[in-house]
Amino acid sequence: MTAQRRRGLRPLAAALAVLPGVLVLASCGSGEPKSDGSSSASGPSASGSRTASPGSAAQCGKAATVRASGSTAQHHAMRFWIRNFEKRCHGTRIDYEASGSGAGQADFLGGRTAFAGSDSALRPAQAARAKKACGKGGRAVHLPMLGGPIAVAYNLPGVDKLVLDGRTLARIFDGRITKWNDPAIAKLNPKADLPATPVKAVHRSDASGTTDNFTAYLHAAAPDDWRHPHGQKWPAEGGTAAGGSSELAGEVKQTRGAVGYVELAYALGRTLPTAAIDTGAAAPVGATVVNASKALAGAKTTGSGDDLVLDLDHTTKAAGAYPIAMVTYEIVCDKGNKAATWPATRAFLNYTAGAEGQQDLSFQGYATLPAKVMDKVRAKLKDLS
Repeated sequence: MTAQRRRGLRPLAAALAVLPGVLVLASCGSGEPKSDGSSSASGPSASGSRTASPGSAAQCGKAATVRASGSTAQHHAMRFWIRNFEKRCHGTRIDYEASGSGAGQADFLGGRTAFAGSDSALRPAQAARAKKACGKGGRAVHLPMLGGPIAVAYNLPGVDKLVLDGRTLARIFDGRITKWNDPAIAKLNPKADLPATPVKAVHRSDASGTTDNFTAYLHAAAPDDWRHPHGQKWPAEGGTAAGGSSELAGEVKQTRGAVGYVELAYALGRTLPTAAIDTGAAAPVGATVVNASKALAGAKTTGSGDDLVLDLDHTTKAAGAYPIAMVTYEIVCDKGNKAATWPATRAFLNYTAGAEGQQDLSFQGYATLPAKVMDKVRAKLKDLS
């Protein structure tokens, strides 16, 4: 990173609340998506010759407008990637709408976008539909692009540190723990002065990969207490619903006694405290980039054939491994991608998966995926058409 870029990042980094051990969000521009969920990353497209910055490995391909949509979890990283890519590749515009993983999958399966950003893999029925969307004998493949912790953010004045575990979280979000001084919470926090404030759990209202990953954690970590399946739609009754990560973080911020699950970057952007998780390890584990990376290091590829779906161990007890982690994918066709935009699409994905794109993730509050995983992603991109 150049000295000029470092100087540009310092003011925003200083403005954000820094939690111990966390690499904070320091992206260019606003820390929140626009209210309509769309990306503000793409500036006006310049016309003219196709150029790349000196020493850059980016291959720009043919000028095009690439439309994509999906995950709000990756919105901050996507904005940063787009800004840098468009500076290199004049004439190409990456139009990414941060509409939620479910909406992104629907757009991709409907043939409306070149790729989808999603925090969860396509279901078997969706994969079957993707064959029609791809055409030419193609199918959808998942390219894991970044990872990070799902933080449990809360609003409880006077309680600066909070420890929760899988069982307690399951009962909170299922409406069975209704006061913050409940004995189950008190047992995990013997030194905290817990008030009798009502617990107000906040969940996503839209089809969300963050919800899928959070409920997958509850299902794995507390199978006897979480009686619902995991999926993109919130399965339990009660609580307060909020559309998108930004709205959920805002709801927690303005509601005393609230607790919600949200990507770390959004919790930091709203200066929300986050709970440490008692995993059974020697000490509770905080929601930090470093701790999420430790959990992601154990991820295994489980996709059929040469697909790259990752399986995370939500029950890990490894020291310092934060268990509520997630992976965001870019979903494309292995063949049959839109001919007019595919060269630019692949160029952009090559940039995001490349050394510079992955290195920049540390300045966004995201966890880097294991090198062996990203090697597979870069190799896979060479085979797509």
